[in-house]
Amino acid sequence: MSRVTVFTLGGTISARGGDASRMTGAEVLAGLGAADVEVELRDVRRLPSSSLSFEDLVALAHEVREAVAAGSGVVVVQGTDTLEETAFLLDLLCVTGEPIVVTGAMRRPDLPGADGPANLAAALAVAADPGCRNLGVLVVLADEIHAARLVRKTHTTSVGTFASPGAGPLGAVVEGEPRILLRPTGTSAIHPLSLDPAVRVALITLTVGDRGELLEAVDSRFDGLVVAAFGAGHVPTWLVEPLAELAGRIPVVLASRTGAGATLSRTYRGPGSEYDLLHRGLVPAGPLDPAKARLLLHALLSSGAKGPAGYDRPGITAAFAHMNGTGLA
Repeated sequence: MSRVTVFTLGGTISARGGDASRMTGAEVLAGLGAADVEVELRDVRRLPSSSLSFEDLVALAHEVREAVAAGSGVVVVQGTDTLEETAFLLDLLCVTGEPIVVTGAMRRPDLPGADGPANLAAALAVAADPGCRNLGVLVVLADEIHAARLVRKTHTTSVGTFASPGAGPLGAVVEGEPRILLRPTGTSAIHPLSLDPAVRVALITLTVGDRGELLEAVDSRFDGLVVAAFGAGHVPTWLVEPLAELAGRIPVVLASRTGAGATLSRTYRGPGSEYDLLHRGLVPAGPLDPAKARLLLHALLSSGAKGPAGYDRPGITAAFAHMNGTGLA
């Protein structure tokens, strides 16, 4: 019999209505499960995912590591607002071949067509299946199986909101059985990594006409910065010098605000281009979206990529380059 440990954190899947009240983990799981799966429940939080803190996620990662070390698959149940960030963070912090699955719901249990029970059933099937080992952390909703480092929430209300732009799902759950069609060529893991909630990493999204006032607020209060730039990694010419000055003191990662595709390195070479910025000390995010780039930088800085002599730019650059190995086989 397979064993799966289920961690419930709250979210829409547990909502009793439109207010703040939440069902218990036992109520969320009521009526689910399979005869060949032993389910252990850990009801750890009852929060909307927008209110989850780094302290909450560090505690969750610790418990997940304990569960997989004991040979259990894992399902994490939470709200979808930050689901992709939780999944990616677990991918960075948890070293295991056991399946770790994150799921949730887009419709409350009291609404027509509530998707929570189906998502939970599919997640349990994936977490219990030996064929889903060694895939990294997975996100399972709408019967699709996605890799944590690739998946994004792409719509505010659709039950098919989770997608992996540029790659697609790894597989699907069909008649209650996982079918893996593609396997990642590598993992997100760059170990050992940890997460220190005291580390501060800023994320700034550029918009047309941006004068850089928010860059001035980064100063000494932050240990790192991610810039969600235009297109494949472009900024206004007047922001080049401020960004270069910041990159001399703290790691500055160059990501794209577009939502899909990798940042470039040499296609454009004028002032404010990706080539210009990378040669001034910025670190390319590659295919990582800005929110995930922020989490990776946070984990790297928590794990020793900074010190009294400055930050380890080559090490941080190498870690982000590792994420370019997101091809499928």
